[in-house]
Amino acid sequence: MARMMTWVGGIGAGFAALCCFTGLLPFLLMALGLGSLIDIVYRDSLLFPVLGISLIIMGAGLWLTKSKSN
Repeated sequence: MARMMTWVGGIGAGFAALCCFTGLLPFLLMALGLGSLIDIVYRDSLLFPVLGISLIIMGAGLWLTKSKSN
């Protein structure tokens, strides 16, 4: 379970960071035909909490993995 948390958190954090700091998200939404969601989803007030939550999940997974190995 802890390894899955680490992977999911890492993938979520990486994706959120790419969407926050590059223009990747609008291109992905347009490619999927969801261009009308750009105004709703492409906001720092939404992407930064997603990045933070993903980093917390990844950190918890790493902490649980380390505590199991001791």
